[in-house]
Amino acid sequence: MVAPIGPLVPHGYLPRVADVQVSAALDSAPIVVIEGVKGCGKTWTGLRHAQSQVQLLDDAAARQGAEIVPRRALEGPRPRLVDEWQIVPSIWNTARHVVDEGRDVGCFILTGSAQPPDDITRHSGAGRVRRVRMRPMSLMESGESDGSVSLGSLLDGGPCDAAAPSVTVPEMAEILCRGGWPRNLSRPASVAQELLESYLDEMARVDLPAASGTRHDPARVRRLLVSLGRHTSTTASLSTLARDVAGEPPLSWNATANYLDALERVFMVEDLPVWPARLRSRATLQQSLKRHFADPSLAAAVLAATPNRLLDELETLGLLFESLVIRDLRVYAAANQAEVFHWRTSYGDELDAIIERRDGSWLPVEVKLGATRVDDAARSLTKTCATIDAGERAAPVAKLVVTATGYGYRRPDGVSVVPITALGP
Repeated sequence: MVAPIGPLVPHGYLPRVADVQVSAALDSAPIVVIEGVKGCGKTWTGLRHAQSQVQLLDDAAARQGAEIVPRRALEGPRPRLVDEWQIVPSIWNTARHVVDEGRDVGCFILTGSAQPPDDITRHSGAGRVRRVRMRPMSLMESGESDGSVSLGSLLDGGPCDAAAPSVTVPEMAEILCRGGWPRNLSRPASVAQELLESYLDEMARVDLPAASGTRHDPARVRRLLVSLGRHTSTTASLSTLARDVAGEPPLSWNATANYLDALERVFMVEDLPVWPARLRSRATLQQSLKRHFADPSLAAAVLAATPNRLLDELETLGLLFESLVIRDLRVYAAANQAEVFHWRTSYGDELDAIIERRDGSWLPVEVKLGATRVDDAARSLTKTCATIDAGERAAPVAKLVVTATGYGYRRPDGVSVVPITALGP
């Protein structure tokens, strides 16, 4: 990871995987947009790369000035950080016009925890804007993975070797409930969960209406969040979620879709898309998204799932652990110009994750909480990959099983096994 270079680096800043992406973006575009769920660390990462700043959320005077004369908010040494830029939407077009006056790169860093309505950014940022998606901290960023097995190396067909981690399943449950929120790293899961409860209430009451421009019933939003928590790491449909919410009045299909859209706008949910691959068999490819929060601790919070409760409900713990792995895979994949998908057929063949690079190389992943299920996972990977049409895509560069505990190694059948506490970008 890159070392801090700017004068605004906050004391105690922990390097993020996205630092390299932000640096590269600043070297190639005049405007860099860092977006992600509130509290994931966007502002501190922006400060790490900036020479000056304006905080529109916390500085009322700056906000009022920007609303009257947006250009004033952009004046200062560059790169200039404009934090929570979407609070003053006119910043978008003003920044575009300012950079059109010159040919410099690395002019502005705009951080945002909500996607504004499409009409605000309808004027293209093509050639001017690069976006970097930030998520809550991966285990390597929080110091709970040593990163000894590189996802990039695995995508290149490299080795897989790691010592057994010291983290136990009960400790993993604690980490999962605490989450990857920078402010909560030093707090026990019990305290972190109380703070997340307040966070979710504020999100339902204030942030969703502000992001979507429409009113929302906070109680109905919370019921939907509980349903999403129950269906984390599943392909639950909109109709299933609407029925599950129930209540009076019940939530309609359209209302459920609108609420989910608002949750996506504030980056609280990030569903896993389907990997489009042809099949050799007569099975059909299922098109349902896989449900995930930005961080599994949000699912634990809405379900009131303490570490001890999760240890008594291992199926739920397994689903939330899968969501944690997906969070980390997304962070590491982005650093390798890759994306993460899932895959499921009508015959029940399934891959928990597929990591695909832009060149088409791909790596299938199975997630298992316990190391005792590795044999089953390896057999499933081999069987499922055989159903994918190799005429359209080359064979996978590797096959990967991610566990909570155990060693990192490559099996005789070629399947790599890695504990999440050894994985890195």
